Parts: sequence; C-alpha cells; structure tokens
Amino acid sequence: MKKYGLLGYPLSHSFSKGYFTEKFTKEEIDAVYQNFELSQVENIIEVLKEDQSIAGLNVTIPHKEKIIPHLDNISNEAREIGAVNVVKVTFDECGSPYLYGFNSDVYGFSESIRPLISSSHKKALVLGTGGASKAVFCGLKKLGLEPTYVSRKSSEGILDYDGLTEEVMSDYTVIVNATPLGTYPNMDNCPSIPYDYLSKDHLLYDLVYNPAQTLFMKKGKEQGAVVKNGLEMLHLQAEKAWEFWNK
Repeated sequence: MKKYGLLGYPLSHSFSKGYFTEKFTKEEIDAVYQNFELSQVENIIEVLKEDQSIAGLNVTIPHKEKIIPHLDNISNEAREIGAVNVVKVTFDECGSPYLYGFNSDVYGFSESIRPLISSSHKKALVLGTGGASKAVFCGLKKLGLEPTYVSRKSSEGILDYDGLTEEVMSDYTVIVNATPLGTYPNMDNCPSIPYDYLSKDHLLYDLVYNPAQTLFMKKGKEQGAVVKNGLEMLHLQAEKAWEFWNK
C-alpha cells in the first residue's frame, strides 16, 4: 500500500489528511495519508529511508523553501517561484529516496481567485514574503495584476504595514493574506492593515481556511469588501498534487 503525507510544523490546522483520506475511500484508491509533523525539514529524509512505501508529500509552513536543498530535482515553475509544496518520492535499487519538487499552489490559487477578478482589479497587495506568498505573487502576475509584497520591514519593492496609506489602499484593490495569521487556534489574530480604508471595490482573499471566516475576512466584509478563504485553493492544489505524484 502506498503512503502519502503532509510535511510541516505545526499541523493541527490542516485539512489535508481528511481530504485525501476521503478521496482514497471514495475513489477506492489503495493508499493512506498521514501527517509528518517535523520541526526540522531534514528529518524527513530519515523517515523516507525507513519507509519505502511513501510515494509523495505535500509540504506546508514552514518548509516550502527549506525543502529545496534536499531535493534531487525541481520543476521549472517551482524553481522560478522559489518554493515547493509537492514532492514526488521514488526509490532506487539501493533504497535511497529520489525527491522531485513541484508547486501546485500557483494553480490552486489562480483558479480559485480567477472568478472574482474584474477589470477594476489592477494592483494587488500580497501580505507576507514566505513560500506561499511567492506562489500567490506568481499567480497574480499570470492573471494580469501588478502585485506588491507587504512585510513587517520595507525594502526595495516591498512595502511595510505603516506604508499602507489611504492612497495605497485605494490603488491596490486586491489584498491576499499569505501569512498564517488568524489560523486555528489563534483565530483572534489578523494582519495589521488599515481596514477602515477598505470598500466595496476591494477583494480580500485569505489563504487560511481554518476557520472558514478569519478575522481578516470578517473585517473586510464589514467594510463591504468581497472575501474568500483558501479552502477551494486547498482542494485544487491537492488534485494537482495527485497529478504530479502519478505522472
């Protein structure tokens, strides 16, 4: 029986195990899915050496970038983005694992937000600069928007939260939370953007999907903004991951 799993730390918020377990049952796939909650990404190598039934991994926070040096190969898109969230695992005749990295986040995010993008949406703010935000940045560019990162410290091409003036907020009408802020169980947290400057012209997309309505989304909705969480993105990228594992 093949095994698949999720590599990250912590994993209490994730729905991936439930999604794939249900998929395997419904589609009568002879496989299991488990969580690999490892604080050190390199520890997964030892796990793989001990269990050659593992055929694929999803990768989540904080390992999407840290996993790259441990890969044997990487897709062009994942290399361009600088982040990997899917790893196909095979073994040679000596039992050594061969790891091929992909990125399915770009596909999942792009297809999920695409129906909400209108001609009035020209510029986007990407909150965070980690592995997930890089996929979001790439996805927004492919959709024809002009994305800009927002981080705690400003630098070339990156705004800080203090720089989100009323003029900036009026100009950037798509805002994507690519940070873990607001994720269960820390549901009272949210990115520190000036929510009072939001309007019905804004679209707020939160990669967080647990809880279903984050504080970020709630504050945006109160100002009339369109809001969406990342659950559909999770499903879309999961199906794309399944394609990568079986290609």
